[in-house]
Amino acid sequence: MSVYLFWGDDDFALDRAVKDLRDRSLNPDWASFNYDKLPPDSDAVIQGINLALTPPFGAGQRLVWLADTTLCQRCSEDLLSELERSLPTLPDTTVLLLTMSSKPDGRIKSTKLLQKHAEIREFTNIPPWKTDLLAQQVRRAAQDVGVRLTSGAVQLLAESVGNNSRQLFMELEKLRLYGGDNPQPLGEAAVTTLVTTSTQNSLQLAAAIRQGDTGRSLTLITDLIRQNEAPLRIVAVLVGQFRTWLWVKLMLEAGERDEREIARAAEISNPKRIYFLQQEVKPLSLLSLQQTLPLLLDLEFGLKTGAEPLALLQTKAIELCQLYKNFRF
Repeated sequence: MSVYLFWGDDDFALDRAVKDLRDRSLNPDWASFNYDKLPPDSDAVIQGINLALTPPFGAGQRLVWLADTTLCQRCSEDLLSELERSLPTLPDTTVLLLTMSSKPDGRIKSTKLLQKHAEIREFTNIPPWKTDLLAQQVRRAAQDVGVRLTSGAVQLLAESVGNNSRQLFMELEKLRLYGGDNPQPLGEAAVTTLVTTSTQNSLQLAAAIRQGDTGRSLTLITDLIRQNEAPLRIVAVLVGQFRTWLWVKLMLEAGERDEREIARAAEISNPKRIYFLQQEVKPLSLLSLQQTLPLLLDLEFGLKTGAEPLALLQTKAIELCQLYKNFRF
């Protein structure tokens, strides 16, 4: 018996994991008899359990998929009792898969039950400002696809595709075909040649604002909107990046020098990034960073209440650039 719970908002990565599980579990000749995908109907869980308790036909295993289930958000006592009775008795020939976009609610009993019986995997989009996690994602995906990359190529590819896992695998497949049987890792030149990339992104906008460069900031905003980048996504990246800079500056002003402690406070998984972040915040005043987040919240509120995105983004960018011009060491 194998029970899996996949959740997250990265649809491409989650669907890829589902396909891999399906390919590993089912015998191709008997797949049509042993594969059931159930939509989130009122009786889907009971129907799924009954199917999971049924031995497969022919060779291979039986796979029962409860798609978009709400089982980890709400579960009646009767249904919980049925799960408690059935999950431990599922046959070894059954694979039961549950998928959902929302994070399972750890407070309810059905989630706690699945934590005991299921392998739980998360597929959430990495925030664009967490560049170390994006690089880790590129390394894992490159290993899956069978592409060897230099460290520079990994960083460049992470910058090029961000948290778009669909584009990441498409670009890695191109790089795999390009590399062929060459045992040498592909470098930055190959990524620059083959990978579809935007020369502007929201992290570059954050850097331009930090430097008080009004002209570049306005150009970047225009390019981002032209590339159909969602305005609220631009704001989310700016909030995340300036929040990181604020935490690093706060810790340094408080006299903290331990990079691991600073990384923990700023929620940075790789402490080695702290050195570079320290250099970035060194010329900035704490006051300017503290005043930035309220301006970004005003920007977010304006966008959510129907303001014209390009004009509002440009106005707030000018305000922020003026702030960083006036408050520098």
